[in-house]
Amino acid sequence: MTIAPYGSTPVFDEHSLPDSLRKKHNTRDGTWGLLRVLEGEVRLVYLDPPSERVVTIDDPAPILPQSPHFVKLVGPMKMQVEFYRAHPLDTPDPEG
Repeated sequence: MTIAPYGSTPVFDEHSLPDSLRKKHNTRDGTWGLLRVLEGEVRLVYLDPPSERVVTIDDPAPILPQSPHFVKLVGPMKMQVEFYRAHPLDTPDPEG
């Protein structure tokens, strides 16, 4: 079973990425995010607990509900955030 997003941001590039995503923010309670990079790469900085992750086309990054984070630009890119009601990368157990 594939989990489908219930919403998403527009596609942003390094020029159109809003300041609000470049500064500390979080999703609502019960809302998971999935940062998808369509071109280039970005750094996703999680604040609690502190960590940083490079997000690429082949490696989207989940964002936990209410987890403070921000996006750091590395260079030219295109990205979008999808919103889910459950972990977006959960897959069913093939053993059933």
